[in-house]
Amino acid sequence: MNRVQVILTIDTENLPKNFQDILKQEQEIVAQWKEEGIIDHLFLRQTKNGAIVIFKNIEEAKVKELMEILPLYKLKKSVEYFSLIKEY
Repeated sequence: MNRVQVILTIDTENLPKNFQDILKQEQEIVAQWKEEGIIDHLFLRQTKNGAIVIFKNIEEAKVKELMEILPLYKLKKSVEYFSLIKEY
């Protein structure tokens, strides 16, 4: 079963005034993905400057497309992708 881990870091020094609205939109999209079963885990970073998302059963190219949909992606400082193989 393949997994893709994404580490998203946002630029917290240049947040727009409507950041709370953007965050709400982000949460709605992620909730939909959870419902669809394509997110295995979501971790918010303690520093509040990003998140780690683990997608399941989706190829890395598709994950990259999905990430670009996220409102917070536009505020990214960096984004890293790691293809993983889950070992039981």
